[in-house]
Amino acid sequence: MKRFFGCLLLGVLSLAASAQYTNPSADVPAYNLDAPKKPLPPIMSGTQLTGPYFEHSYQVVAYKMAAKIPNVLNQQPCYCRCDRAMGHNSLHSCFEGTHGAACSTCMKEGVYSYQQTKLGKTPTQIRAGIERGEWQQVDLEKAAL
Repeated sequence: MKRFFGCLLLGVLSLAASAQYTNPSADVPAYNLDAPKKPLPPIMSGTQLTGPYFEHSYQVVAYKMAAKIPNVLNQQPCYCRCDRAMGHNSLHSCFEGTHGAACSTCMKEGVYSYQQTKLGKTPTQIRAGIERGEWQQVDLEKAAL
């Protein structure tokens, strides 16, 4: 009987310890809750959008869209997990350098954020859509037309 309760206790403890890893809503990448209080670093633009990272028109278009909504991007998470790997603090960080052009997740989330902004959605509403994975439906080729 002791062995049974010991195994049961171990099972319950294991389940409780792993619960933090089974809740996807608790694993949202870094983002800023409010609009920035100071100017944000610039998003790459103009002649910077040339070279090997910008061989496809959708890469340039994604950056042009991002440049129009920097405060919105600052309030969005990036699900490529660059917050862990590169120290980014929001989706805006991805477009400050070439990372956004090399990552389809960043580009799709950026285009999604722009499209939703044009539809009148708030940054909070856009973030909820990103967290639900709606950005995955973005077709970068079509967005570049």
